[in-house]
Amino acid sequence: MSMSVGSDTGGEEQLNSEINTTPLVDIMLVLLIIFLITSPVVLKLQKINLPEEINQAIQTKPENVNIVVNKDGDIYWNQKKMRDTNELFDFLKEEAVKVPQPEVHVRGDKDAKYESIGKVIYTTQRAGIQKVGFITEPPDKM
Repeated sequence: MSMSVGSDTGGEEQLNSEINTTPLVDIMLVLLIIFLITSPVVLKLQKINLPEEINQAIQTKPENVNIVVNKDGDIYWNQKKMRDTNELFDFLKEEAVKVPQPEVHVRGDKDAKYESIGKVIYTTQRAGIQKVGFITEPPDKM
């Protein structure tokens, strides 16, 4: 004697054990939209005016120091090749005591290693130079 539970049509009905994710996705999209709308209000970002691009041509003064770093990492003081950063340091130390102190302009080749230019900047800081600038080519006008 067996009892059958379910329909009497003779076919067995299988249970579907998969989770219907459509309502879950709908709820997540609604929450995402609410989050995107309310996040600027919650953050209360400070209103600022960002600077605009200004490229001023510098006027070269004869007392300015020009340092060139080529792609091989060689350092030049005006047109004189330096042996290493220690020799550069000696020259910069003499310039650092002048009043007013001259500006140091570093021209680095675009293929130069970052390490080479970093050493020059570090040497200028050690020597006590206050004003260091990078000389670049202006971008092409489109």
